[in-house]
Formats: sequence, structure tokens, C-alpha cells
Amino acid sequence: MTAIPIFRQPDAAQVRRLAELAGLPTADLAAADLSHFFGCGAMDRPHGVVGLELLGTEALLRSLAVDAGARGSGNGRALVAAAEQHARGSGVGSIYLLTTTAAGFFERLGYARVEREGAPPAIRRTREFGELCPASATFMVKHL
Repeated sequence: MTAIPIFRQPDAAQVRRLAELAGLPTADLAAADLSHFFGCGAMDRPHGVVGLELLGTEALLRSLAVDAGARGSGNGRALVAAAEQHARGSGVGSIYLLTTTAAGFFERLGYARVEREGAPPAIRRTREFGELCPASATFMVKHL
């Protein structure tokens, strides 16, 4: 199996492009710290991205998007693994996420469904949790 090339800080326009194609929230990406985002494929036109909002010992995984033509090849798994490794190295103990379509994918990666009411305060204060994702989104966590 060939290693998937992962790089840090993909271009903001490319992150937005992939997130929009995947139907993910982008309203707060302009303010996002893209130093905690990763891309895969070519740096000038990645075929996948993922990001983290680091919030002390917790993080919000966000904007996992893989171009339709590149799905099913391990890109999503590789991106999440890179984000998790970065989170561990940054002192994060738990990664949370919200998803409307990929709960099964994340369960296969070790994430568990949890009640939104139990979200830590730092996660609750994010725009994605409070405003951008619908209340019907599945809330998940992985303890590192």
C-alpha cells in the first residue's frame, strides 16, 4: 500500500472549495487557524482536507472533506490519523466532532456517539457546535 502524502496548512481557498463540495459549513473558515489543518495529495490542489480547533485538552475535528474521485482510497482515514497525531502532540486528550453523514465512518475509526448535552464548555462555545451544524448532527468523541 502506497503512503498517502499529507501536508500541513492547505490553502484556505482549497479548504473552502472541498468543504463546500462536501456540503460542510464554511462560514467560520476565514477566521480558522489553518495551521491545524491538513491536506492530502498535491499542495496546489489537494483532494482531501481536515482541520482541528484546538481548545486546551479538547479539540473539535472539522471539515473532513475528500473529493468524490478520491474517496475509497484511504484518504479520509489518513487525514484523520494525521489530525489525531497532531492533537496528541498538542496535549489534546479528547477529539469531538459533529457529522450529518459520516457517523459510520467515524465509528470505524474509534469514535463513539455521545449526547450533545454532555459536550464540554469549550466545544459548546465553537461556532460549528453552537450555530453552524444542525441539532440533528451526530455528536461523537474519541479519547486519545
